[in-house]
Amino acid sequence: MCPMPSAETTPARVREPETVRPTREDEIAAAGSELIGGPLGRRALTGTSWWTPVRVVVLVAIGMFALGLVQKAPCYDGAWFFGASSQYTHACYSDIPHLYQGRGFADGLVPYFDKLPGDMDYLEYPVLTGVFMEVASWLTPGSGGIQRQEQWYWFVNAGMLMVCAAVIAVCVSRTHRRRPWDGLLLALAPAFALTATINWDLLAVALTAAAMLMWSRGRAVAFGVLLGLATAAKLYPLVLLGPLLVLCWRAGKWREFFLAVGGAAGAWLVVNVPVMLFAFEGWSKFYTFSHDRGIDFGSFWLIWSQNSSNPPSIDFVNTTASALVVLSFLGIAALTFTAPRRPRFAQLAFLMVAAFILTNKVYSPQYVLWLVPLAVLARPKWRDFLIWQACEVAYFLGIWFYLAYTTSGDAHKGLPTEGYHWAIALHLLGTLYLCAVVVRDILRPERDVVRRAGDDDPSGGVLDGAADHFVLRGLRHPEHEVPEEPSRTDWGGPEPLHHEGRSL
Repeated sequence: MCPMPSAETTPARVREPETVRPTREDEIAAAGSELIGGPLGRRALTGTSWWTPVRVVVLVAIGMFALGLVQKAPCYDGAWFFGASSQYTHACYSDIPHLYQGRGFADGLVPYFDKLPGDMDYLEYPVLTGVFMEVASWLTPGSGGIQRQEQWYWFVNAGMLMVCAAVIAVCVSRTHRRRPWDGLLLALAPAFALTATINWDLLAVALTAAAMLMWSRGRAVAFGVLLGLATAAKLYPLVLLGPLLVLCWRAGKWREFFLAVGGAAGAWLVVNVPVMLFAFEGWSKFYTFSHDRGIDFGSFWLIWSQNSSNPPSIDFVNTTASALVVLSFLGIAALTFTAPRRPRFAQLAFLMVAAFILTNKVYSPQYVLWLVPLAVLARPKWRDFLIWQACEVAYFLGIWFYLAYTTSGDAHKGLPTEGYHWAIALHLLGTLYLCAVVVRDILRPERDVVRRAGDDDPSGGVLDGAADHFVLRGLRHPEHEVPEEPSRTDWGGPEPLHHEGRSL
């Protein structure tokens, strides 16, 4: 018979880390909670209801996605099919129905293998996105006229993209274990709902968000595989390996970095090699199209081109944009090695993708989807997030009204060129503003709301709380160093908001 343990020999129960409640640290979250009855009382029982934070976030995200579908109703009912500018004046344009016939899906052509009639001889999307589009075409009823089929094709894609949106909501809510309510930033983001069904970007965003979740759990190979799949769906996720390189360099986590790179390369090759071997011309179309594409909507290059008697050439823009991305990475590397405390992975990931977007020769309105999950993880502050979202919504309206202006003939219904340039500038300034506050958080960790709550790098996985192995010592500040056995730290931020002792 085993003796009963004494009080002296019984270890104390390990206390689970407390969930961060946004209304205790964010004025806008506190004010917004009044719409649903105010902040949760401190004596309320939590963790005993079916309504967990992740489930609430997912349901809100699906609800907002559904509102985005409703916003497309005027186009679904006819604006996609009748009138040159009505889909722009209603701000409900989508590539999806137009490409059903335009890229051969209506005729049963196989992407990358079958040549298309017209100017675009092959599908100009990466392989995994092409697979997504093809699967949606299999699920689209072939009966009825072409307009009815295109409506069904958009609706089927919308259902598949809604699943992607739910995956993103789950992953963002779970990446920072103590901050699941930050997922509401993504779920309620207006630009996310407005742009979700313009194109197929949500597939790559969902895979990237899942990769970030895997890295936060210390699963480097799974992270790499998912990031490789994301890169097989869209090119931008590849740039996340740059920030990861310099962070692992500073922390000396080379094994995990190379496991991630190996997983990414392997997954990308598995998807791409079969198409490369048997349909190289079709497979390479995405890359040749991206290289040869002219200066397009949303970029500062367009403002330059439309206001210059000697606009920059495509070769100059390609070379300069690539150089700017490289310079951005070098700047991020310098920031990483000189910051008083190692930056969080989500912060550098956001900065790198933002640099890629800001310097690119095109900014389609759905590209905001690339940044939203990273912005939530990098700077979960409602004020800054909503400022940025307001700028993106203004750009969303600006591009459609500009296209309405250019397609309405002498009627000129919409936004003239000068007005559209201001919309582009607003998008650029909003993104730069969010980059600036993230950089400030890196240079002054006590201003980072994640670290102020007592965490180090909850999205960092093996980087979370790790000691530094390579750093420019002369620029370090001892008060920001992480001890070998890290403990939760009060970063000396402002006192949390109190609302009669209640919190959400």
